[in-house]
Amino acid sequence: MIAIDRNAPGFGGERPVFEPGQLIRHRRYGYRGVIVDRDERCMADEAWYKKNQTQPDRNQPWYHVLVDQSTACTYAASQNLVADPSGTPIDHPLLQHLFSGFKDGHYVRNDEPWPG
Repeated sequence: MIAIDRNAPGFGGERPVFEPGQLIRHRRYGYRGVIVDRDERCMADEAWYKKNQTQPDRNQPWYHVLVDQSTACTYAASQNLVADPSGTPIDHPLLQHLFSGFKDGHYVRNDEPWPG
């Protein structure tokens, strides 16, 4: 079982805002990842949104996330994410393409645009 610090940045309260390069954990599915980009609201089309199992509020920040130990990239609502204070790097094939390094538990985002 994963211990969650309810006082950690990104947990509860208003809608947390994560930054590119920040490590996160998905509350429901438990995967770790790194934020690549943020939309101020869900920009996915209605068909995609209707297929989403949880259908969180569209009017909150949504994040493009590289998922640790996979090739997956997800699009997750702010309410479903919590900061991951582990400081442990992730493993994803797009890291080298989108980030220039890893420092103090955060990835350093480069200028390569997210293809969104």
